[in-house]
Amino acid sequence: MVDPMSSGTGETDVRPAKQPLGAWRDYGEPELPIPLAAALEAFAEQGYHGTSVREIAARANLSVPGLYHHYPSKQSLLQGLLERTMTDLLARSEAAILEAGPEPVKQFDAVVESLLRFHMYRREQAFVGSTEIRSLDDDYRPKYIGHRDRQQRMVDEIVFAGVEAGDFTTEYPKDAARAVATMCVGVSTWFKLDGLLGPDELISRNLQLARALVGYRTN
Repeated sequence: MVDPMSSGTGETDVRPAKQPLGAWRDYGEPELPIPLAAALEAFAEQGYHGTSVREIAARANLSVPGLYHHYPSKQSLLQGLLERTMTDLLARSEAAILEAGPEPVKQFDAVVESLLRFHMYRREQAFVGSTEIRSLDDDYRPKYIGHRDRQQRMVDEIVFAGVEAGDFTTEYPKDAARAVATMCVGVSTWFKLDGLLGPDELISRNLQLARALVGYRTN
C-alpha cells in the first residue's frame, strides 16, 4: 500500500479498502472524480501541454472557478491522476504476489498477469503516466519515479529469487526483469479491448514470452 498523497494536489487519502481474494483481477470503470476523469480524457487525446484548464472544466461540466475549487491547477490534476494510477497499480501487484504464495515461479506469473491486466484495463491512465512524466513539476516527479521504481523492484526481487532457487536460468536477471516490465507496460500503447486479441489470450502469449526472458526451467 502506498502512502497517501501529499497535500497540495486537491486529493485526500486514496488508498483502497482491503479487497477479497482475486480482486486484483477485477476491473470495472475507473472510479475517478469527475474532474480527474475529464483531465484523463483530455490528456490522453491531446497531451498535457495541449490541454487547457478551460477545456477540462468544460468536459467536467464545471466552471473554471468550480474546477479550481477541487484542484487548484492543471498540474494538480495531473498529479492527482497519476497518484491514483500508481496507488491502484501497486496495490494490485502486491495483492497478486501475496496470493501467489512463496514460490518465485507462481509470484512471477502473478505479477506479470497483474501488470498486463492493469495496462489493458487502465490503458489510458497507464499511457498518460508513461508519456507525461516529463510534464510533472520537480516537487512531485521524484515521488512518482519512486512509485515506478517500487513496481520494478517487485519484479526484480522475484526474478532474482527465481534464479537463486534454480527456477530461472537467465544470466542477466536485472536486465530480464526490466525487459519483462517494459513488455507489460507497452501493452497500453496498442491493446484494444474490442480488438482481435482478447485479454486472456494476450496474457497467455505474453506470459510465455516473459517466461522465456527469464529462462524459465520447464523440467
